[in-house]
Amino acid sequence: MGHDHHHHHHSGEGHIATAFFLNLGFTIIEFIGGFLTNSVAIQSDALHDAGDTASLGLAWYLQRLSKKGGNSKFTFGYKRFNTLGAIMTGVILVVGSIYILSEAIPRIFFPEKTNVEGMMGLAVLGVIVNGIAVMRMRQGGKSLNEEMISWHLLEDVLGWVVVLIGSVVMYFFDLPWIDPLLSILITIFILRGVLKNLWKASQIILQASPTDIDAEKIKEVLEKIEGVDNAHHLHVWTLDGETNLFSAHIETDGNQKLEELKVIKKAIYESIEDHFHIDHITLEFETEGECGEDSTFCK
Repeated sequence: MGHDHHHHHHSGEGHIATAFFLNLGFTIIEFIGGFLTNSVAIQSDALHDAGDTASLGLAWYLQRLSKKGGNSKFTFGYKRFNTLGAIMTGVILVVGSIYILSEAIPRIFFPEKTNVEGMMGLAVLGVIVNGIAVMRMRQGGKSLNEEMISWHLLEDVLGWVVVLIGSVVMYFFDLPWIDPLLSILITIFILRGVLKNLWKASQIILQASPTDIDAEKIKEVLEKIEGVDNAHHLHVWTLDGETNLFSAHIETDGNQKLEELKVIKKAIYESIEDHFHIDHITLEFETEGECGEDSTFCK
């Protein structure tokens, strides 16, 4: 057997931390602002942001945890905790979006009066604070966890843009239904991105092959290598959407010495490195017929 490791590190831990503290600070401001302006809409958004802050804290913790190396319990390390963070954040976002829709839809038919000036001031602050957080996240890595958090923060930015547009329009015109209508459109836009990333995360957890790697193409490449008669039992999966793993049974004629197998193994590694983004390779060499129907080696 052979093992190969290549690591691609680009943690967004610092960016998630920044987003967490920005969100926490703004949530406190929002609770105070909602109370002072007597705005139910802002108070309910403060509650939503408090949930956001909790999920960001969880995502930050799981991102830190995902950097830990392997041990006897988690032999591949903790990278998949990153994906777990993405799923948890995604579920919170879906629940939050359903809550927003349940609040916004009735308000189209039964609009409520709000403190327009107070809304306008808090909306400007909300766009600035959450906008900074989004820009920080976009500078980070591209893990699913970070991507899901970006959607989380983008939801907040767009939400405050909606409040700002709505408050400006309502300042000049008596059209209170504009605010809930824009909220519904933004929520549907956010949900689309979140559900897409949740699907990606579920594929990782279910150990589906990475979308950019075709096991059949790997088989073709391997079987062109001198000394390889057949490649089968191919498995490709990913730990977190970035770190990809591959294992295979390599059939030879059985006449090679260990030194000759080493040459074949080196050729396999080089071929895979040249054609595919795979970080960890495990190979098992065998002779013809060794992996037959009654074999205990190939279950």
